[in-house]
Amino acid sequence: MDGPKTQKIKITETVLRDAHQSLLATRMTTEEMLPIVEKLDQVGYHSLEMWGGATFDSCLRFLNEDPWERLRKIKGIVKNTKLQMLLRGQNLLGYKHYSDDVVTEFVKKSIYNGIDIIRIFDALNDTRNLETALRVTNQEGGHAQCAISYTISPIHNIKYYVDKAKEMESMGANSICIKDMSGILTPYVAYDLVKEMKQVISVPIQLHSHYSSGIASMTYLKAIEAGVDVVDTAISPMAMGTSQPPTEPLVATLQGTPYDTGMDLEALNEITEYYKPLRDKYLDKKLIDPKVMGVDINTLVYQVPGGMLSNLISQLKQQNKMDKLDEVLAEVPRVREDLGYPPLVTPMSQMVGTQAVFNVIIGERYKMVPKEIKDYVKGLYGQTTTPIAVDIKEKIIGKDEIITCRPADLIEPQLDKLKLEMKEYLEQEEDVLSYALFPQVAMTFFKERWSQKYKIETTLYNETEKTHPV
Repeated sequence: MDGPKTQKIKITETVLRDAHQSLLATRMTTEEMLPIVEKLDQVGYHSLEMWGGATFDSCLRFLNEDPWERLRKIKGIVKNTKLQMLLRGQNLLGYKHYSDDVVTEFVKKSIYNGIDIIRIFDALNDTRNLETALRVTNQEGGHAQCAISYTISPIHNIKYYVDKAKEMESMGANSICIKDMSGILTPYVAYDLVKEMKQVISVPIQLHSHYSSGIASMTYLKAIEAGVDVVDTAISPMAMGTSQPPTEPLVATLQGTPYDTGMDLEALNEITEYYKPLRDKYLDKKLIDPKVMGVDINTLVYQVPGGMLSNLISQLKQQNKMDKLDEVLAEVPRVREDLGYPPLVTPMSQMVGTQAVFNVIIGERYKMVPKEIKDYVKGLYGQTTTPIAVDIKEKIIGKDEIITCRPADLIEPQLDKLKLEMKEYLEQEEDVLSYALFPQVAMTFFKERWSQKYKIETTLYNETEKTHPV
């Protein structure tokens, strides 16, 4: 039987980013990462995904860490393996669009501080929102990987994704990622999708999925048979559930086949043994909820990613309305259809989920609408997959005008103004970017950093005075 050409499969390890973002809300500290980074660098991974996504926000907001310092420390140890990050296109790592000058500077500084591969995606698959980040990544000598947010709808079929991949390659993407954030890509669809893509694009194809629905390892295997080049996995103590498929079983499965990764299970086991006690600690501290470790078939029924599900539960608990969870889950696909079938990925997953909660709790659909949903309907996030029905549009934004240009074209340059706003706390050029993304959170961090520095300097001065009085 003539199958696709076989080749050694490469693996991107997600334990330093998406694995702990998915399982414990991105609370792994740099201190917990550093002792194992050298070993991760030696076992033969294609890349280590260790930055971007929610890591930036969590470092500043919860861990009192500078995310740029984390990147520099890890880069100081890693000598053989590429470092990779996730970037939300014109949203960068935040939840709204930023001006082109902020996007440009952020990409430059990311590469300067040690990032090799930038995976760039847009929540709506609107490729106009990838243009600036993609162009600057290439200009700065980084590897620009464009990601397609995978979802299922009457519009999102194999032809849709193949066309997007062709468009991304023509824009200058060095590789294409199929980003299955909900864990809903089934094995045989994955086979057909990769096979079709391989026929029309020449750049490498990577597959990213989550284990939420229990099918991701099988999906990877079929994608590998179809010719996928790289897959994303997580070392087993931090895998499965809402995280990625486990690394070691896939390596073992492919050993002795034409797809052999060339990775050594004993070397991987040293990484496994490092993470086992850490995982136990996270479970004891209730940072990992055991519920996210299982298989949730609702993922396939409602296409709700794990992070989105925990968000919905948390919103309903705050309102004392947990009895409404099934109604809300049933409302999610209806809202999504109303809004033109956006993929359920940040920030769209949070927006669609919140609207579904409002619709159910208030008892009248679209009586209360968050500002973000109004902006989305006005076109400020990009183009919807299908046009929104007139009656839904009027319920949400009345007769307001809809924009059709690239949303960032309406945003004036912001960098100089931001620098001026926070200049008294500026210690490194990167601080302006932290402030641009999360102004209040970054300012709290800067003030704490300044106060710690002041305390140390005061203590040193006092000690010097005692021993060498003037």
